[in-house]
Amino acid sequence: MEKPSCFNNPFDYEPHPLCLLAADEVKRYLTTQPALLGDAQQGKMFGVLIVEQEADGKETSNAARLGFLAAYSGLLAGRNDWPYFVPPVFDAQQPDGHFKQTERIISSINDEVKSLPSASPRLNELKQQRKQLSEELQLWLFRQYRMLNALGEEKDLIEIWRNYHPSAKIQQRFPLPPGGSGDCCAPKLLQYAYQHHLHPIAIAEFWFGQSPKAEIRHHNQFYPACRGKCLPILTHMLQGLGPVGTLKPQADLTGELKTIYEDDTLLVVDKPSGLLSVPGRIDAPSVQSMLMERYGSIFMPHRLDMDTSGLMVVARTEEAYKHLQQQFYSRSVSKRYLALLNRQLPIGQEGTIALPLRPDPLDRPRQVVDLLHGKQATTDYRVLPSSQALQSEYPNTTLISLTPHTGRTHQLRVHCAHPNGLNAPIVGDALYGQKAHRLCLHAAELSFQHPVSGARLHFESTPNF
Repeated sequence: MEKPSCFNNPFDYEPHPLCLLAADEVKRYLTTQPALLGDAQQGKMFGVLIVEQEADGKETSNAARLGFLAAYSGLLAGRNDWPYFVPPVFDAQQPDGHFKQTERIISSINDEVKSLPSASPRLNELKQQRKQLSEELQLWLFRQYRMLNALGEEKDLIEIWRNYHPSAKIQQRFPLPPGGSGDCCAPKLLQYAYQHHLHPIAIAEFWFGQSPKAEIRHHNQFYPACRGKCLPILTHMLQGLGPVGTLKPQADLTGELKTIYEDDTLLVVDKPSGLLSVPGRIDAPSVQSMLMERYGSIFMPHRLDMDTSGLMVVARTEEAYKHLQQQFYSRSVSKRYLALLNRQLPIGQEGTIALPLRPDPLDRPRQVVDLLHGKQATTDYRVLPSSQALQSEYPNTTLISLTPHTGRTHQLRVHCAHPNGLNAPIVGDALYGQKAHRLCLHAAELSFQHPVSGARLHFESTPNF
């Protein structure tokens, strides 16, 4: 089996066959370890790193020099130092170490605070002491994580975050790393490889065990590294490694932008998958930029995700824009989507999914289900019969109609993928399921009131999946 031509982008990849083999070995190992398996089955992220030993002058084949490292995020069965897996970058769990000793002092202060009456003059003093100790301990801990890169450079987490946010240097307001930074799989694997003069070849992370209640993780599926904690760290750690898969998503258009209705007030277009709705952080065309070249002034009262295809209404005047925007705000616009799900559901099954959503601040643009703090999100669904041709091209899938009554980010994708929703990710959903040539989600129907005539307009579109 050939090794990859370059190290893969940890934030956007399909696992290399060597990583698949290594992941299978990790899973087999877990099944032989009763002390680990029970906790792992509760849900845990594992990672594998394919590495190559440096040539020692002896005649050895490339395959003979290849091997893999394994890691888990955080703790496994209460420990971060299990054999078979790489050790932590820094071990804060030593009972007599500075971290644990200070933690015990903070805990004793907590106990004293709880025991004192609210009017006690000592209460504020203890709270200030606790706050100061906690802040100092967190900063001390971040300084202990000294991360290497392929150039041999070493920086602690504070330095890495300051370098990653150059604008903060000017304002002298430096962001701090989130708690748990440096304890994810990818940083641990790369750190061990660099320390032991092993050359990284490919990396992959997979979820093992039960799905968590909030974020979407499915057993045995591979996922990108988290952006909130790992993007600054890996940006540093990958320096000097050589060519790395691009960190910028590239548009992968699966069709042309078609105008299906036009008058002096508005346009209705059929957006292909892979085209941005509005200009974004990547240098790529968008519906807005393309239409501005044709028509001049263009206003966007709504948008679709880059990977979602289908119907969009675009305003040609500011008055029409405000009118349409108000219709979206008041939810008088009707929208219906078609999607392919990655498992089979009974034809005719229907219902309503109500799972409140909020962004995951440590892994944007991911959304998580949050029953307490999430915003209301409601979707009606109905399972449809699919054609023989569709089943031939996409076997063991389900064609489904989705009608959102709210417009939350990634609402349909999360409602389909979450275990308390349909527990069936949309085909091609790289964030919440598995990557494919496209996301099989299409805005198939759109109905709204014309801003000038007041007539109710209705449009339909057939997806190309």
